[in-house]
Amino acid sequence: MSQAITTSPRGRISSAPPAPRPRSQSVLALAALGVVFGDIGTSPLYAMQAIFTGDHPVRATPADVYGVISLVAWSLTLMVSIKFVVFVMRADNEGEGGVMALYSLVRRTTIERPAVKGGLLAAGVIGVALFFADAMITPAISVLSAVEGVEVAAPSLSSIILPVTIGALALLFAIQRHGTAAIGRLFGPIILLWFAAIATAGVAEIIRNPAALKGLAPTYAVEFFANHPLTAFLSLGAVVLVFTGAEALYADMGHFGRTAISRAWFFVAFPALIANYIGQASLILQTPSAVSNPFYLLLPEWSRVPMIVLATCATLIASQAVISGAFSVTRQVVQLGFLPRMTIRHTSAETIGQVYLPAVNWTLFVLVVGLCLGFGSSGKLATAYGIAVMGTLLIDSILFLVVARTLWGKPRSLIAFGVLSFVLLDLLFLGANLPKIAEGGWFPMLVGMAILLLFTTWHRGRELLTAERTRTEGALPDFIDEMHREEFATRVRATAVFLKPSKKTTPLALRVAQTRLRAIPEEVVILTVEIGNVPSVPDEERAELDHLGNPDDGFSHLTLRYGYMDNPDVPRGINVARDQGLAGFNPYHVTYYLSQIAPVPFGDQGMAHWRKDLFLAMNRNAASPVGYFNLPAEKVVALGGQIRF
Repeated sequence: MSQAITTSPRGRISSAPPAPRPRSQSVLALAALGVVFGDIGTSPLYAMQAIFTGDHPVRATPADVYGVISLVAWSLTLMVSIKFVVFVMRADNEGEGGVMALYSLVRRTTIERPAVKGGLLAAGVIGVALFFADAMITPAISVLSAVEGVEVAAPSLSSIILPVTIGALALLFAIQRHGTAAIGRLFGPIILLWFAAIATAGVAEIIRNPAALKGLAPTYAVEFFANHPLTAFLSLGAVVLVFTGAEALYADMGHFGRTAISRAWFFVAFPALIANYIGQASLILQTPSAVSNPFYLLLPEWSRVPMIVLATCATLIASQAVISGAFSVTRQVVQLGFLPRMTIRHTSAETIGQVYLPAVNWTLFVLVVGLCLGFGSSGKLATAYGIAVMGTLLIDSILFLVVARTLWGKPRSLIAFGVLSFVLLDLLFLGANLPKIAEGGWFPMLVGMAILLLFTTWHRGRELLTAERTRTEGALPDFIDEMHREEFATRVRATAVFLKPSKKTTPLALRVAQTRLRAIPEEVVILTVEIGNVPSVPDEERAELDHLGNPDDGFSHLTLRYGYMDNPDVPRGINVARDQGLAGFNPYHVTYYLSQIAPVPFGDQGMAHWRKDLFLAMNRNAASPVGYFNLPAEKVVALGGQIRF
């Protein structure tokens, strides 16, 4: 891949869209139900069962059941409703959410101690790596737990669980290219039906036995810890399952916006979840043996098979939250320079965050299928769940409080309250999940470390390569001054376009033409492509010309601006500039020069040699600028050379 062009990686799409029609918040909220809340919305299937029958089971005595429902209800309230929806989702980066958005905000702070700021930024990158590890486990455990419902209805068909799971996953990942808006319209009504069904089941049981409502009082959670401190503490490792979709909810904010997600949570998802959990607790109070499967035993016998079908659909949809979250976070990671440029397709004219990344989609599919085959069941996968989730949530809390203090100027007393409310609670849940490391929790930690290695290798490699390239290219004004002396190069009668992210330094291809070919075109146009944060840029605002001093020198700089939904078609953009009198040449009759860099590792300076080899492998798989900018392939020439780094 040529490193000569560095633009905002908004991605390439097939054509510019018509003027968008804004959608209502109600429509967005319904779509958000199908994309954002599938993960957290299907946790009633296994969360209560895991608490009472997992590796560290809680006894089904009335006092302990009240303690558990109190923990579940207040965990949802504190961790999701208050922490994320009310507070953390206020911290967005141009509408985007997730730990990488917090990372971007922390970069803007004026923290005086470089070591402190560096540590916070490092924590943000670690949080992103853990989020990707979670994004692998969630689809696997969600779809497996859904299809395993077949064992309830027909135990003899258990052999089809893995094939059906893989087929369902293949279908889910195949439809991602249609965009989260289309998927949300398809899945939203299904998840709305799901929430209605689980709320109805819970309310019906509460009406029969309303005693479990007492568990909503936080005093029962306190008593649970006072009477059984170790059991209560270890139970948090399973309680975490009730809010595992919280980070995906935040990461998906760019797809639908904070308002739509908040409405969907408070008016639909949150009350339905609370009703179902209380209903399961009511059932366990009446029939302690129901802990074997409190979700399905909560239902009338006639409704269990239809609910298995609905649950299968709902848990398949649950994977959508982390998949779309992974797209959003990856886009931000690329934009911040931690991954090479890749194809990013925008699927909405209304919301900049609705994107589809083919490479991420299919890589995630392969890894998820591998997890299903490797672990074999949702029960085994559950042992690997929790570590990555809580690590990410803890980093979210820390970075959010830093942003609130340094960027928003919130008082120290409020930040101290946030530490006590958010950070200590995250640490408590994280500590309860540490015993899972030996039982499978090592896997997401290993995946997170591998992803972190890729991030840091690419980021550091780009820093080293950019420094050497800048030194090699030299300042553009100095180069133009040199060209005033004829002995430096022959001016050939031709017009050439050299693509370059800015006009500060000389394009490497132009430098090579001067030093090695001893000939440069009479008309040199240095072209910069800028991708903005609006859906489309009108033609009258497309182009801007700078003659770089003397118009007769033969050197000019042309800027082409595009929206994130526009097709960055450079030849067409130059035609627009011609219509405006800014360009006097035919874009299909000129030669386009790309600066081709061949990075060559040089010892262990700056980075270990094996990591430089890894950087080169990532560099080779980055997207080509020829197709990205719709350049005519027969008119493209790549000039460059080796740069040691």
